[in-house]
Amino acid sequence: MLRTCALTLALLPAAAVAGPQADVVHWWTSPGETAAMHALADAYRAAGGQWRDVAVVASEQARAVVLERIQAGNPPTAAQFNASQAFRELARRGRLTPLDDLAREGRWADTLPALLLDAVRVDGHLYAVPLSIHMPAWLWSSKAALAKAGIKTEPRSMDELFAALDKLQAAGLIPLAHGGQPWQDLNLFTALLANQGGRELYLAVLRDRDPAALQGDALRQVLVSYKKLRRYVDAGSPGRNWNDTTALLTSGRAGFTFMGDWAKGEFAQAGQQPGRDYGCTPGLTTKAPYIVDGDVLVFPKGRDGAALPAQRLLARVATAAATQLAFSARKGSVPVRTDLDTRTLDACAQLGAAALRDAGRLVGNTEMLLAPEQLTALERAVSDYWNRDIAAPAAQQTIAKILQNRRPL
Repeated sequence: MLRTCALTLALLPAAAVAGPQADVVHWWTSPGETAAMHALADAYRAAGGQWRDVAVVASEQARAVVLERIQAGNPPTAAQFNASQAFRELARRGRLTPLDDLAREGRWADTLPALLLDAVRVDGHLYAVPLSIHMPAWLWSSKAALAKAGIKTEPRSMDELFAALDKLQAAGLIPLAHGGQPWQDLNLFTALLANQGGRELYLAVLRDRDPAALQGDALRQVLVSYKKLRRYVDAGSPGRNWNDTTALLTSGRAGFTFMGDWAKGEFAQAGQQPGRDYGCTPGLTTKAPYIVDGDVLVFPKGRDGAALPAQRLLARVATAAATQLAFSARKGSVPVRTDLDTRTLDACAQLGAAALRDAGRLVGNTEMLLAPEQLTALERAVSDYWNRDIAAPAAQQTIAKILQNRRPL
């Protein structure tokens, strides 16, 4: 879930006894993500495999590495991906190993949410192993900052949120910590679309691209509220990475941030606990849509099938109950399996797990719903609106044009 811009390569020690070697490309590189990666790697070694770690510090670069290696005839054994339209295209091109037999063996249909299965199903076949579920629009709060500003309860409506932001500003704190990168600007917009617009508007705009919704007053009001948040962001926001933004809350300098639950790993690394040091809200109301995002593992096809034993072993390890709980505990995510006892996880993860069991709240994220060209264009338009002097009606017209264009832009 990290988008910065550098490349690193790290090799973890090979197992003492030779077993199936998995060459794994991923972008789990922040402290919390690295800890989660080690939980997966250790479980794979314990099952008899050898883990070769290829860490790339950016999701775009990681996917580019995978595609380049596939094109060169040297595909990795496995790669971190998101359940996105880009993933679906790779599957349709016949470059990924189908996993239908493993899904039947693991009873995925009984233990994974239907929306998640639909996200990794392409033309009737399953092509990715769901590993973790993130929700990108959590509202996080610093208990220390809220106490300093005299805020006694977490906001439960947009009006309460703006009132709390005003109090934080009056107390000399950063009301809203935000990393001013285009993907984070879009993430904040979708958080507002979900919380202010609700499930109906969220799906009408992003999934259905309904002309009436795209031109309607409800979307315009979301855009007005989104731009209003700009006044609560500090001067250091532009270009800041998400984990550095989260650090503003762990240090008590900022009150709130909208970010995915991968941010929880950063709170844990800072020695902070939910409820005591920070608050977590998966929606301003209990009916707010729960946006399903998260990590999947894909297994590129090799020329001779030599990687299949390693791929099958890693798929089984990744979906095992113990791995799911250990990975999510370190990553800040929610296990993909709904049949697990999540009481060992923290209070935030338990809120997420409960929401995941409510199928009526679940919606796909932008990567699931939009083609890559549309997503890039929407990200650019929303970021331009955030950063420039553009009126809400003009931004709405631009967004409507992007989303109603079903062809590549």
